[in-house]
Amino acid sequence: MLECVVNVSEGRDREILARLDAACGHDLLDRHSDVHHHRSVFTLVGEEAPRRLTRAAVELLTIHTHDGVHPRLGVVDVVPFVPLDDATIDDARRARDEFAYWAAHELRVPVFVYGPLRSGETQLPDIRRTAWIERRPDLGPTTPHATAGSVCVGARELLVAYNVWLDRSVDRDALKRIADDVRGDGIRTLPLVLDGRPQVSMNLVEPMRVGPDVAFDRVITSCETHGVRADCAELVGLLPRAIVERIDVQRWQQLDVSLDRTIEARLERAR
Repeated sequence: MLECVVNVSEGRDREILARLDAACGHDLLDRHSDVHHHRSVFTLVGEEAPRRLTRAAVELLTIHTHDGVHPRLGVVDVVPFVPLDDATIDDARRARDEFAYWAAHELRVPVFVYGPLRSGETQLPDIRRTAWIERRPDLGPTTPHATAGSVCVGARELLVAYNVWLDRSVDRDALKRIADDVRGDGIRTLPLVLDGRPQVSMNLVEPMRVGPDVAFDRVITSCETHGVRADCAELVGLLPRAIVERIDVQRWQQLDVSLDRTIEARLERAR
């Protein structure tokens, strides 16, 4: 089984989001929408739902009116395929390559391709930094789609998207220093300010080793070093049950995790 965590550049319009949900059908396990990021994370299973969602988003959205704070290259910004259960990373690569070919030739959207951590393949942060400057698309047109921009399609292992909000009094310099402190050893970070609220936005790229508890504690330690306060944590999307079960249950509420927010629980519900 493959999971696909599609990031779409729309987080505000309820009518459009309902239409995108409908395009996913019963393969939608979760949608996390953020009005400040102006972004929604759709957790899907299988290979057909990502295509239905992508086609709908390209038809409904335009990147030119998008004003969210999160970096993005297109209305469908990221389409990563992730192996679950008995699937392998090679299965994810095959799904990635087939989706990339489909998006480039069927939708005429330029495609940037990335691979798993430490695979020697291009990584998503590299694409964000160099796309349309030093880097050209791997497939499809050589200029951005008129309304959809471009799309990053990847194969990767499980990761967890996780945010920690800081006290409103934290200035941008302190926020950047905290994000720099936390970055590395299994954590990617972005310092963001959303409606006046500072946030350390994180991808936990080795979540079985560096989970939400470790990430949260690193942010707290850095905040204490810089004499500022953290506010609360936010899980984006789903995470494996094994990660939740290894965290002290007394910390679940603090860390914004629960058994209901696991991939396994949503799969069982869908079945």
